[in-house]
Amino acid sequence: MRPLLLILNLALAKAPSGDGQPPEGGRVRSLRLKERTQPASPEAGDGASGYAAVQRTRAAVSPRPAPKNPGSADTSGKWPKRGGRPGGHGRWRRVLLRRWRAVLWCAAGFVTAAASLVCSVDDHLSTAGLLPPTAESVRADQAMEAHFRLGTPDLVLLARARQSVDSTGPAAEGRELTRRVAVDPAVVRVRSYWSERGSGAPELRSPDGRTALLLVRLRGGPEEKPRAAERLMGREVGRHSGLEVSAAGEAAARVEMARQVERDRTRGELLAFPVVTVMLLFVFRSVIAALLPVVVGAVAVLGTLAAMRVLAAFTEVSVYAVTMNTGLGFALAVDYSLFMVSRYREERAKGANRDDALQTTWATAGRVVAFSAAIVALSLCALLAFPHRVLQSIAWGGATVVVLAAAAALTVLPALLCALERQLEYGNIFAPCRRTRRRDSRLHSGSGRPLSGMGGWGRLALRVAHRPVPVALAVTAGLVLLAVPFTQVRFDVQDARALAPSSPVARAQHLLEDEFGSGASSMATTLVLPRFATHSRESELDGYARRLSRVPGVRTVQATTGQYADGEKTSVHISEARHTRASHAAWLVVTPHGEPRGHEQAGLAQRLRAVPAPARSPALVGGPGARLADVQQPLFDRLPWVLGIVMTAGLLIVLLLTRRPVLALKALLMNVLSLSATFGALVFVFQEGHGAQLLGPFTVTGTTDVTVPVSLFCITFGLSMDYELLLLSRILEEHQNTGSTTVAVARGLDASAHLFTWAALTFAAVLATTATAELATVKVVSTGAALAVLLDATVVRGLLVPAVMRLAGRANWWSPRILAKDQARPGGGGVAYGSAGGAARAGSGGANR
Repeated sequence: MRPLLLILNLALAKAPSGDGQPPEGGRVRSLRLKERTQPASPEAGDGASGYAAVQRTRAAVSPRPAPKNPGSADTSGKWPKRGGRPGGHGRWRRVLLRRWRAVLWCAAGFVTAAASLVCSVDDHLSTAGLLPPTAESVRADQAMEAHFRLGTPDLVLLARARQSVDSTGPAAEGRELTRRVAVDPAVVRVRSYWSERGSGAPELRSPDGRTALLLVRLRGGPEEKPRAAERLMGREVGRHSGLEVSAAGEAAARVEMARQVERDRTRGELLAFPVVTVMLLFVFRSVIAALLPVVVGAVAVLGTLAAMRVLAAFTEVSVYAVTMNTGLGFALAVDYSLFMVSRYREERAKGANRDDALQTTWATAGRVVAFSAAIVALSLCALLAFPHRVLQSIAWGGATVVVLAAAAALTVLPALLCALERQLEYGNIFAPCRRTRRRDSRLHSGSGRPLSGMGGWGRLALRVAHRPVPVALAVTAGLVLLAVPFTQVRFDVQDARALAPSSPVARAQHLLEDEFGSGASSMATTLVLPRFATHSRESELDGYARRLSRVPGVRTVQATTGQYADGEKTSVHISEARHTRASHAAWLVVTPHGEPRGHEQAGLAQRLRAVPAPARSPALVGGPGARLADVQQPLFDRLPWVLGIVMTAGLLIVLLLTRRPVLALKALLMNVLSLSATFGALVFVFQEGHGAQLLGPFTVTGTTDVTVPVSLFCITFGLSMDYELLLLSRILEEHQNTGSTTVAVARGLDASAHLFTWAALTFAAVLATTATAELATVKVVSTGAALAVLLDATVVRGLLVPAVMRLAGRANWWSPRILAKDQARPGGGGVAYGSAGGAARAGSGGANR
């Protein structure tokens, strides 16, 4: 095996670089390897003379043109503009370096303005659901209320007594409770057990006679109803003489979710800052350096909340979007700052002065940050294709957050580095360990071998390169095995079951379902015929009910003409008390097989809508199954377009960065594989309940919220590409220097793995604090995103990427003529690395390994 590997390595060393350049001679290659492995001269002072010597060596051996201005070194990592004039990027970089104090003052003003807006952000957030007002199930509910006064109650008050609710004391208190609720200006109608006893309302009393219901219909739309419900709950919920009153229903669930989101966000922010600070202290080994990403993250969080407040003035912003986006903004700001600070310190450790180090950082890590932000923002913007307001608010807020995080990392952070140039290493509590490691690194690097001084990640890549096929097959099989549970996913919409089991609203909802079933809790499937003369068209109604009863999944159908099953009428007389009549409308109640709120009821609603209705009378289907169908059908219809947009955007951005189609396609496939494994793990834990007790209290419903996979995919796809871009930029930089795939992957992984693994750990730590939320949807998304980035940064980048790139060999570096031509021209795109861009390549073996 070793002779074969030796022959392969020799063949790769003599092969062309794969990017259209001729093979280099031995003198060129030895000079480059010597340049990379020799430490900076101790006599270099601040690094200017050693840096100039490196530049002269490169100018002598590189086929690329030297800068036309011989008095200045090209530290941008890119081709110089024609005529020696600085490009647009270099111009604003120099302005920022000169005016860094002004940048900090502007940042302080921005933080002050953002803080003034943050104070009122919670008052402008929406708790509206997923359904648009034009959904058929919403119109069916409105028709039921308009024609029969039987629309779904917004608020359900459960009054429980120690004795029978018909006793003197509880009955008097119940009538008084009904009167107080009915006179509230926000209440349209109250249907109470005590107010309807004369006409008969046994369905509003529990079988044991100790609990009675008040069904409250509220005025207004999705914004006004939760506010009215919150006021009523604050006044009526609790003990009233002989009654204990609790609240359930959709409006009560929204109120409780909004309160829980606010509590969860506050707790998450208080936990995230100290946890991330401690982790960054281990990364940077310096108190000041560790605090810089936290400061930038705090700026991003304030900017996020302020942006949400501004967006709320123009569009609906969900409370769930605020929690997710604040965590995402802080985590991304820390990640981007980690990349920037690490590269800056790496360049300073090689002897570069402050300005040269920052120019190199902008040209390398800054370029990765910009491309990463573009991928994440475009992925989130794909959610705008869905008509659901919650997803749209996540998209608007998330894209704004990503831009703020990248802008803070590219402007505020360099200004802070300028201000703290001499204090950056203050509080270096691990200085003795770092000096020992540097001394050992210098001893190893003096050997002049391209793989000398290799760290643990580099050695792992070399071991994978020796056995690429078994490693690739084993890792792929493991990821596919993790993804298998996703094939059993069952979708549903978020309701009170998303609350923690200890929530008062969740307990009231469970009591409502246990004591009263589907009758009072409005879980029945209803069909409304708004324009239908019942008395003159009874035969048509009879035929329509018979057709409905033959639909698979239907147990019985109830109408004013009787009760039906399997196409036959089983009962002729239906009392007025059980089925209210109207002269110009009709309604039918469908009792399905199985649970009324089961995920299979969405398919039943679609089958009921396919049954031909009576002439000139369009049928409106309502109920839980119809609501689920109205939520998920637009998702499924537009999902292929969204997936295509996200994947195409990611593919194009990686292609713009690398100019290598094989590498871009490989990155896309890796992301899809790791995300599929993440989805499978989430179904295994949250839907099926395996190991659920390890993640805190939540209700295992046997279903998955229909919006979770879509939002999680758009969030984590861009994040996974973030680490891929960082790794590929260093691998391409190393391949430009060595020409060997194996060496480039090993050295690139060794130089960047510590960055994206620590970035993934800090990101996961931030999301872990968000995952302490008691709201199940937030917990699922946070846990899924944390698992996705950890899986991607360790298993995929550490094992699968080296194996696949080793198997692809020279195909990795193939570039079409149009891309190679664009990269070769002055000002062309691509990664900021190369022979002439000395600063971008200097010592890319990497410190801090």
